[in-house]
Amino acid sequence: MKTVLMVAEKPSLAQSIAKILSRGSMSSRKGLNGACSVHEYTGSFIGQSAHFKMTSVCGHVMTLDFIGKYNSWDKVDPAELFSKAPTEKKEANPKLTMVKFLQVEGRGCDCIVLWLDCDKEGENICFEVLDAVLPVMNKPRSTERTIYRAKFSSITDTDICNAMNHLGEPNRNEALSVDARQELDLRIGCAFTRFQTKYFQGKYGNLDSSLISFGPCQTPTLGFCVERHDKIQSFKPETYWVLQAKVNPEKESSLTLDWDRVRVFDREIAQMFLNITKMVKEAKVESVSKKEKVKQRPLALNTVEMLRVASAALGMGPQHAMQIAERLYTQGYISYPRTETTHYPENFDLKGCLRQQANNPYWAETVKALLSEGINRPRKGHDAGDHPPITPMRAATEAELGGDGWRLYEYITRHFIATVSADCKYLQTTISFSIGPERFTCIGKVVTSPGFTEIMPWHSIPLEESLPHCEKGDLFPIDEIKLLEKQTSPPDYLTEAELITLMEKHGIGTDASIPVHINNICQRNYVTVESGRRLKPTNLGIVLVHGYYKIDAELVLPTIRSAVEKQLNLIALGKANYHQVLEHTLDIFKRKFHYFVDSIAGMDELMEVSFSPLAATGKPLSRCGKCHRFMKYIQAKPSRLHCSHCDDTYSLPQNGTIKLYKELRCPLDDFELVLWSSGSRGKSYPLCPYCYNHPPFRDMKKGMGCNECTHPTCQHSLSMLGIGQCVECENGVLVLDSTSGPKWKMACNKCNVIVHFFENAHKVRVSPETCDLCDAALVDVDFNKAKSPLPGDETQHSGCVFCDPVFQDLVELKHAAMRHPMHRGGQGKRQGRGRGKGRRPGGRLNPKKPKDKMAALAAYFV
Repeated sequence: MKTVLMVAEKPSLAQSIAKILSRGSMSSRKGLNGACSVHEYTGSFIGQSAHFKMTSVCGHVMTLDFIGKYNSWDKVDPAELFSKAPTEKKEANPKLTMVKFLQVEGRGCDCIVLWLDCDKEGENICFEVLDAVLPVMNKPRSTERTIYRAKFSSITDTDICNAMNHLGEPNRNEALSVDARQELDLRIGCAFTRFQTKYFQGKYGNLDSSLISFGPCQTPTLGFCVERHDKIQSFKPETYWVLQAKVNPEKESSLTLDWDRVRVFDREIAQMFLNITKMVKEAKVESVSKKEKVKQRPLALNTVEMLRVASAALGMGPQHAMQIAERLYTQGYISYPRTETTHYPENFDLKGCLRQQANNPYWAETVKALLSEGINRPRKGHDAGDHPPITPMRAATEAELGGDGWRLYEYITRHFIATVSADCKYLQTTISFSIGPERFTCIGKVVTSPGFTEIMPWHSIPLEESLPHCEKGDLFPIDEIKLLEKQTSPPDYLTEAELITLMEKHGIGTDASIPVHINNICQRNYVTVESGRRLKPTNLGIVLVHGYYKIDAELVLPTIRSAVEKQLNLIALGKANYHQVLEHTLDIFKRKFHYFVDSIAGMDELMEVSFSPLAATGKPLSRCGKCHRFMKYIQAKPSRLHCSHCDDTYSLPQNGTIKLYKELRCPLDDFELVLWSSGSRGKSYPLCPYCYNHPPFRDMKKGMGCNECTHPTCQHSLSMLGIGQCVECENGVLVLDSTSGPKWKMACNKCNVIVHFFENAHKVRVSPETCDLCDAALVDVDFNKAKSPLPGDETQHSGCVFCDPVFQDLVELKHAAMRHPMHRGGQGKRQGRGRGKGRRPGGRLNPKKPKDKMAALAAYFV
């Protein structure tokens, strides 16, 4: 019997597919990484009995990054990132240990069926899975095929079974096009981002952005927003005049006529036309025409149109809408939501999808009428050769999906029903009038067949007053004729929907990446989302784009990225060489980068006008250890300290508050210490600004505070305040927060674990003595007599936080980023997790935590 491994892109997809293929008779278990399940069943595979193992990954298994030393912003010239810096594939999420998990499940398997999403990213993940699994699978006979690719567009019984019966092969060219895009974005984006971030953050204090990023797609996206902003700013309103006439065909109502000249921009000429027409008392009917017109039903729905409508009509950001659509897809409610196609294939079961909606109270009548009278074939749209248009695959209720999920599903369903409905037909009547030499027109519309507008009422023909019955030569008395003075108005800021349209038109990004690029320019503080989901550029966004235009307009114009996208598509089609496209594109951007660096003064001139220099920003906080003058604390992102006398800038931990730490100084460099805190419920620790940026010891890295400092005698260091190994992470040490009293706590210096203990104690000190059982440092606790929880009215006690029974009820794990491995379905290690007897800096021992202590620890810290 063969063993067949099957891999889907998400755990929920794996479960749904396995349930369909096994007809529900499967067994399930958790995988070793705790995130992915394995579903097993027996069945038939290519005419042979087989044991199936269906599991999943969680998106990309690997990610592309530079090798270690090239990730240092300080030691590497950004120009080296274009060619010299080697890249490597790393696990996308090391905590999931996805490669090890796949190898454990793949060991001994004979075949693999890849159920990854059917787009370019999915093809790329196919080969990431194969790289992990093939080395441990059984070796095939010389001509035996072992790798299969399932192609599907929805999670329905029909589609999944059809995919299983028509297995193909993964597409290497499409995977390579994704590799090329990843490497180009990494090398180009990192080089420009590192250079301009260091350059401008070293000069200006109120940029209010932690990263001055550049992206080959992100920057042209921002460019569209700033281009519209510039049009608004440079707009000069012009006055114009419109001649408006009202006639009285019936005694009770008047009819407003539109001037055929529309408008004039000269007041005197407008006045002349008014004087001429005022001399006439009646309007004469020159012609009456009636024409039956058609408003076409919409094309089938693709990703870009869905995102446009979600933003413009439903008020959802593109990324949020895409996340909801993906959830609806994995739950089986809609077909695959990433598609450029607006044309249904001939064999698509339109009636089957429509029948699913026959009982929904919102559109049941419309659906039943279509099924009985016959559906209309959808309009012929664009066939991109990827997936069918986005289609509802099963019925749902508002109670099932709730909130935004239902709103998006409702739109997708109404859109689908509209595509198989009739066109909207209406009769348009146009009456042409003459008032003296001037011509006026009046248009009326009467719906003869509502068609698709019944299910999409927002597209319906607006109700208008019916036009009077008249014939050529009829005369109507003029009620009023007057001149209206108006002004031209500027365009509004781009909406997300308009931006998506521009990106699609110019080939910036793909249907999958467009939401990411828009989200990035919002996150970077380059634009803000205003009411109506309009994107208004910030000062920083405007200056950056103007600077790019000043130095090299191609960095911000869509032309060069559009050309690159075409080359990437040629790689996917097998018509262009991966290495040649990569080399050629990187060479172009490398030259542009060198020119950009040489010409940066041009952008700097614009920055000077909009932003304040570091020396003029921030408030005095702590003293510099070099000149002993006050350094200024710059609170705007990224928060940092700046000494204007020495012209030095010191980065600080982000996403917290900074204050002076008791005016204490670092024994190594005489800088005043500052205290970083993430809030009353979070962590806090002191740090020396100089040591944080220039590690004093070899075993320290940049960005370490006093809670990781290995100074042997400093009273704030890890050596003096470290208590014991973290109960959750591998390398962390629980360090006493000496500022936390009377609600004392110790916090891990690596992860988010916080242990609250000894509330209301007067003093808590770390003893030089260690525990005989676990080698953790003992703690001396001193309570006030009135509040002492110690037995026998004692006020002082010295013991081990982990082992001393007196402390047992006084210690509580209050906050943790993740649960202890012992409580992950039995998958965690039962040993001391490799802690051994290694000494902590300063001579103390790490707690060993032998087997018999684990149960006690679990009771304490959960």
